[in-house]
Amino acid sequence: MFDASVRNAILECIRNNSLTHDVFVPGKDPVPASGKVIGKREMELMTEAVLDGWLTTGRFNDQFEAALSAFTGAKHVLTVNSGSSANLVAVSALTSSELGERAVRPGDEIITVAAGFPTTIAPIMQVGAIPVFVDVDCNTWNTDVPRLERALSPKTKAVILAHTLGIPFDAAAVSAFCRWHNLWLLEDCCDALGSEWEGRPVGSYGDMATLSFYPAHHITTGEGGAVLTNNETLARLAASFRDWGRHCHCRPGQDNACGRRFSGQYGELPEGYDHKYIYAHAGYNVKMTDLTAACGLAQMERLPHFVEKRRENYAYLRDMLAACSCLLLPVLDGKARPSWFGFPITLAEDAPIARLELLKALDARKIGSRLLFAGNAVRQPFMRGKTFRVADDLSNTDVLMDRGFWLGVWPGLTTVMLEYTTGKLLELLGE
Repeated sequence: MFDASVRNAILECIRNNSLTHDVFVPGKDPVPASGKVIGKREMELMTEAVLDGWLTTGRFNDQFEAALSAFTGAKHVLTVNSGSSANLVAVSALTSSELGERAVRPGDEIITVAAGFPTTIAPIMQVGAIPVFVDVDCNTWNTDVPRLERALSPKTKAVILAHTLGIPFDAAAVSAFCRWHNLWLLEDCCDALGSEWEGRPVGSYGDMATLSFYPAHHITTGEGGAVLTNNETLARLAASFRDWGRHCHCRPGQDNACGRRFSGQYGELPEGYDHKYIYAHAGYNVKMTDLTAACGLAQMERLPHFVEKRRENYAYLRDMLAACSCLLLPVLDGKARPSWFGFPITLAEDAPIARLELLKALDARKIGSRLLFAGNAVRQPFMRGKTFRVADDLSNTDVLMDRGFWLGVWPGLTTVMLEYTTGKLLELLGE
């Protein structure tokens, strides 16, 4: 593509470029609820990927998957083009006929929560299964095993739960519950990269786990996600669904890695039909590009700092807001060590201002806030006409839908921004 001298000159320009940082002016500049932190290293590696001219998944993706494996402890990491695709690929892998009686089939049930993100739920319906919704605890914003037990039925095949806003659910207990009942466990860790339960990374308790690298998340590739597993069979099935449903395991640009490209008999196809065009599943093409993987590889170098900064920002907000009687803050189990996605708040029922008015007032002061995603998903337009079952009254889910919200803790926030945020919030609450 480019000779070495031109390539090096381009990269040197990036390395020598000075990045500017604007001074935050309270009330004039926004305090975003989420955002990305990227710099020269990301620009350098992404430019390298562009100069390679290799537009699909390649060498940077290999390194990114290896870095994710090292950080999470997962034996198998498969990158995809979004966290939503990660959930779709993981759920789809559970439908493979290779799993025999444990395969998820149309009409089977999968337990999840109504208080969460829609694309944790959507893949359940997209594979023809039935979501069964359970309530959450207002202290942890997660569900628990007693609620799962009440949702269990002879049709239950799996449990899919997210670690809400980075708060780990009791992954050890949920994992034990799933093993006892021979259920698959899928941990949605899209908001929780770096979180731990009992000193183990979240995502290491289930059969599979998913990550998102959208700019709001702990690291970013712009658009991107990953499926994690220690199960070789599930890794192979997930890779098939990710890569068009192929039976062949050759990488892009690779031919005949197995040495049997023209020597098999599959289905009713002619003998020796090219193995690169044998499809075992009705799959997708949701691979990550090398350009986005290059950004992710640079972000991995900064991930430990990002996680620590999120914890520091959470601690600051907690210290400043803990005495406010109008705000109900999380009460966590000592086994949980969150890598915070946001700072969760439930407005007290007797607060002097309604949530809608409070968030409007914060927005007018350029302070970003967010709700708990879909709130109560069964009340969302996308659920109209869909088949689902509700195993609880979802009363706590409704509380979070009506009075819950979260503030930002992402690494781009400064102490001055957080001080401004807490000062204005307490002012609005009359504290």
